[in-house]
Amino acid sequence: MAMFDRDRILALDLGASKIVLAEFHISKGGDLELLRYGINPTGAETKSESDKLAYIVTAIRDIMREQGIRPAPMLMTVSGQAVFPRFVKLPPVGRDKLKQIVQYEAEQNVPFPIDEVVWDYQLIGGEEGELNVMLVAVKIENIKRLTDCVQAAELEPEIVDVAPMALYNAVCFNYPSLDVCTMVLDMGARSSNLVFIEQNRIFSRSIPVAGNTITQELMKEFDVDFEEAEAIKREHGFVAFGGVYAGPDNEVAERASKIIRSVLTRLHAEVNRSINFYRSQQGGAAPAIVLLTGGSSVIPHVDTFFRDKLKVDVEYLNPFSNVAVSGEIDADRVNRDLQCLGEVVGLALRRALTCPVEINLMPPDLVARKVFRRRQPFFAMSAAGVVLVMLCWWVYFHRMGIMFTDRVTAVSTEVKAFKQLTTELKRVEGHRQAATERLDQIAGVIAVRARWSEILSAVQGCMQEGTWVVGLTPRGSGATIKEVALTVQGFSDRLEDTTEGTATERFRDRLRATEQFGDKSEIASEMAVGSGYLRKFTINLELDPPLSTK
Repeated sequence: MAMFDRDRILALDLGASKIVLAEFHISKGGDLELLRYGINPTGAETKSESDKLAYIVTAIRDIMREQGIRPAPMLMTVSGQAVFPRFVKLPPVGRDKLKQIVQYEAEQNVPFPIDEVVWDYQLIGGEEGELNVMLVAVKIENIKRLTDCVQAAELEPEIVDVAPMALYNAVCFNYPSLDVCTMVLDMGARSSNLVFIEQNRIFSRSIPVAGNTITQELMKEFDVDFEEAEAIKREHGFVAFGGVYAGPDNEVAERASKIIRSVLTRLHAEVNRSINFYRSQQGGAAPAIVLLTGGSSVIPHVDTFFRDKLKVDVEYLNPFSNVAVSGEIDADRVNRDLQCLGEVVGLALRRALTCPVEINLMPPDLVARKVFRRRQPFFAMSAAGVVLVMLCWWVYFHRMGIMFTDRVTAVSTEVKAFKQLTTELKRVEGHRQAATERLDQIAGVIAVRARWSEILSAVQGCMQEGTWVVGLTPRGSGATIKEVALTVQGFSDRLEDTTEGTATERFRDRLRATEQFGDKSEIASEMAVGSGYLRKFTINLELDPPLSTK
């Protein structure tokens, strides 16, 4: 069946380790149908940032070529780990002052200067009489790197959504009869995203424990590189649970299953903390059902593990309960990839109908370009008017030129004066160039400050209850800081040691899992102080990459 371009849309989900590009058809009634899709890795483990971006461009082009996808209006998501979500309760205000209040709250809650980020907000439900708002922000430079990749693949986004919000919309559309608190657990590569859905209430949180955490632990256990550890996880991985073991004939699977269970136990602890925070700070109810999704959720027995730990119903999210799939797509292939397609369905719904959450983090340059395109017809009319006016002026000046011939000599005299001004302008240009160099130096200082903010934010995000930072000492050579010595002090009764390691080791592992610190971060010292009721320890944190203070 022939379809016009206006009936087709593309949805692009940019994950940490893979991208998903899907093509949908929208009927006149707003019904969605998945026509074709592709999933490609993005080279997430390459060291160079430019290599990662190049992988994204190549992966998009490969999917379009292999699946026969042509350019069309496109919507895209960014990872929940890349954004800063904040949930703020607002004082009762009139609608005319709402935007001003939200602007103020954004400036207070976003951990970067407001002119360095793209941000958007959504009013969400709360207790009766309350006005709650969800703020979502991302650094302009980060989002622009991704949109530049998309444009390099000859596509142009119309909406830049956030992956957890796209999942929220997909769940609301496919599970319209949910009347209890539902928690979506999206287990990705670098992070696991939690999305709480309760009537018209929403809350999300990103947890830095996910598929890559399992892979890194397998690398240590089997002393192999990342690719080999990924292969072990895919071929032998399952959750050791309730007597389910591989048996003595498969030692690799036996060891891998215990590693996977250990990581999922850490993830369960973070999930429990998030549930408690949602209930105490957001006034929500305990989840009655959990929907699993994400590439790492397909590890065998993950659903059984969380069903046993959380004591609630756990099932896998089906984003196609109310969305049609073309008969040309192999059903087994869709079922195999089901847990990677929730975000693209949520994206497509943004174009097909009005969604509960509509966030758009388009970078300013793309917004300006789209506004310019909408105004092009008016510019064309204005240009025609300008040409007509210029033609009239040309006739006028042509006639007047004859009268001004005698003034050529006077003009020549003025030209000599202008030559003198040229010399002065060159001198001023020299001052301008010096000022520009000074501005470049200031920009470098700002970049260093931003990096320190990210380092401090990463440390704060990993702090355990009952601990506090007492020292942070940079170390390095010359203008390069390669590591910082982090000294932390906490109450001994809060720093419990478990079979998974000491509280200090668990804290070190969380720091290693962030984007700021490397795997060489190690515990330098640890001792009891204050008659034993306090514990003080120092961790040498490897900066990845090192911080240049030039």
